[in-house]
Amino acid sequence: MKKYFPLFVLPTLAAFTAAFIIPFVMGIYLSFNKFTTVENAKWVGFDNYVRAFSNKDFLNALWFTALFTVVSVVTVNVFAFLLASALTRAVKGTNIFRTVFFMPNLIGGIVLGYIWNLIINGVLNYFGVDISYSAKYGFWGLVILTNWQLIGYMMVIYIAGLQNIPRDLGEAAEIDGATPWQTMKNVTIPMLMPSITICTFLTLTNSFKLFDQNLALTAGAPARKTAMLALDIYNTFYGRAGWQGVGQAKAVIFFAIVALIAFAQLKITGSREVES
Repeated sequence: MKKYFPLFVLPTLAAFTAAFIIPFVMGIYLSFNKFTTVENAKWVGFDNYVRAFSNKDFLNALWFTALFTVVSVVTVNVFAFLLASALTRAVKGTNIFRTVFFMPNLIGGIVLGYIWNLIINGVLNYFGVDISYSAKYGFWGLVILTNWQLIGYMMVIYIAGLQNIPRDLGEAAEIDGATPWQTMKNVTIPMLMPSITICTFLTLTNSFKLFDQNLALTAGAPARKTAMLALDIYNTFYGRAGWQGVGQAKAVIFFAIVALIAFAQLKITGSREVES
């Protein structure tokens, strides 16, 4: 294996280098330049980063995305866990319910955004407003959409984790007089930490990187107050002449934030797994 390892790795490594590493390094370099194309890049140092952090739309998108991510991670995982707990019991039709709850994850983000735009606007029209009337409507609309899409996916992961917990542990806790809450707190959740780590990581990164659904549901309305980071970067790069360097700087900042949060989350939940 050691002798032929480079031979087997070479095709994948070459594709990864060409499709990710080279564009990534070039993106970092271009974030320090003013440009419209790669060929006319002009070095400006940290000017693009200064303009990015002094841009009110970017700061609003950063705060909006952070708040949305916190709410989505909590709600998606809580509801997914509750559904998984309900569907691991000996009840008829559980396989049908699992399939139905998982199906929204198979629908594309743009399609989901337009579907929920019609549904939410249909409800809000009774009150004489639409989703673009207030940033609060857009925020909770995105939360509802994200929950509807991701709960089924996370539920499947939690079901797999729950089914791997030995029944003897729960029976022993019951014999010892533990209440259902004590059993969940001291037996189920510690044994479920690997699933919690995976689900938290997936919901956190998916929420932070949300783009298609944001574009289709609100497009940042009203006045870009519901634009998340990915949409704000897109609008900056493609919607403002001469701001391509700033848009690239925002993209680098975005990558750094997502990577930092993801590694921190994995570190924290990973240590909890070891403790469990």
